[in-house]
Amino acid sequence: MSLTTTLHRPHALPAVVEVGDSWQPPNRAVEAGGLHAMVAVAGRAGRAVPADVYDAVVGFADDAGRSGALLVRGVPVGELGRTPDHPTQATSKDSVSEMNLLTVARLLGQPVGYLPEHGGDLVQNIVPVRASEQRQVSTSSKVELMFHTEAAFHPHRPHYLLLLCLRGDRDGVARTTLASVREVAPLLDPVTRDVLAQPRFRTAIDESYLAGGRSCLGEPAPVLYGDPSHPHVLFDADLMVGTDLQAQRALDQLSTVVAAHHTGVVLESGDMLIIDNTVAVHGRSPFTPRFDGFDRWLQRTFVVSDLSSSAGQRCGRIVTTHFSARETCPEKLAPR
Repeated sequence: MSLTTTLHRPHALPAVVEVGDSWQPPNRAVEAGGLHAMVAVAGRAGRAVPADVYDAVVGFADDAGRSGALLVRGVPVGELGRTPDHPTQATSKDSVSEMNLLTVARLLGQPVGYLPEHGGDLVQNIVPVRASEQRQVSTSSKVELMFHTEAAFHPHRPHYLLLLCLRGDRDGVARTTLASVREVAPLLDPVTRDVLAQPRFRTAIDESYLAGGRSCLGEPAPVLYGDPSHPHVLFDADLMVGTDLQAQRALDQLSTVVAAHHTGVVLESGDMLIIDNTVAVHGRSPFTPRFDGFDRWLQRTFVVSDLSSSAGQRCGRIVTTHFSARETCPEKLAPR
């Protein structure tokens, strides 16, 4: 694991906590019930998490700090097989990593899946896929994954995003990039911050959520929201546009500042990166997979603070929100 910071004023690095040798593997008997049944077990398994890790995770839920991220090092990942060729491909690995990921997720809230994301899997395999090398998706590799709030367009987007590295990039160049609103907002001029706090921005709905339909823009929303002195952020450098010229210029300024002022984490096996999706936006640098069964392999889970808000649009732990493409949208809405 290595941490890097870019440009003039150093961006805060994620806090780091070491697991040590006291985190015991879960009982293999829980595998029979599948991931959804494992969530109940994971809720109780928090008692076995090392005290330093428990305190750091619970403390992070109270305050995400300057970076908006926490790095837990040395998480047991179990026995691995070959890196799968596709996120939903069956693997020969055991369930140690899934159980530990869900255990930490339960310390933060409630893990959920989103139906268009790998069929609603609670734990998703993030691996490079040949067919999406150049796309703005998690399975890309040869393009820079642009900074974004996870599911920025979604009314029930996750509060936390957890990434557990099972197998790191052999070349050590695949950086998960992070930019915290607590670091970026002070670099913006007051007028820009004021514009960004107004509902003058729309985010395109990811095409995977439209069941083959054409993407459209969601309702206007602010980029910065909450306490103006301690704002939260909703941002997607690829899918968001301003509804007027001034708004677009403010969004462009934010994009420029984020691109110039961020930090990055090169994840290695056993590294779990926890991101507060309301505080930090994230992305990923390009890398070159070999597609030989030993490429970079992460697992991801999403966490909401509670399940009640999505009750009418959820089946069990799978969020099933339906998006309609009634409105057709141009490639880019706002003038530049």
